Amino acid sequence: MAKVNGCDIPEDLYYSIEKHVWGRREADGQVTIGMTSIAQHLAGKLLFITPKKAGQKIAQLKSVATVESGKYVGPVPTPFSGEISAVNEELSNDVSLMNSDPYGKGWVCRIKPSDFETDVKSLLTGQGAVEAYKKKIEAEGIKCS
Repeated sequence: MAKVNGCDIPEDLYYSIEKHVWGRREADGQVTIGMTSIAQHLAGKLLFITPKKAGQKIAQLKSVATVESGKYVGPVPTPFSGEISAVNEELSNDVSLMNSDPYGKGWVCRIKPSDFETDVKSLLTGQGAVEAYKKKIEAEGIKCS
């Protein structure tokens, strides 16, 4: 995992750099969606999450949930279009998982992608994602530690 100014950037995920969200393709073809460590750092301590319901179809970069912190209320856009197959029920009891483990237990939802191959073309992964985030983090003076 790469680290830039204290911000974790796993290289095996697909990122929408501008929206600060990630997707991880699972073995069954579904995609797990979450907010990056950069997003949760910028938002601050998250207080609430209101996810969309399983079964809803969502277009790429449309909201799968709304999060609220002391200084932010806003959407969690999905990097992939498709149908929500599951929401992370643990977050309704402990939304702080999004702050403490954004790439693990703090995932937001899972999606059955409708067009993975098309959506992935607009996302970054691997070293390309790390370099893009490095530029953004340095230009905006973001520090996660």
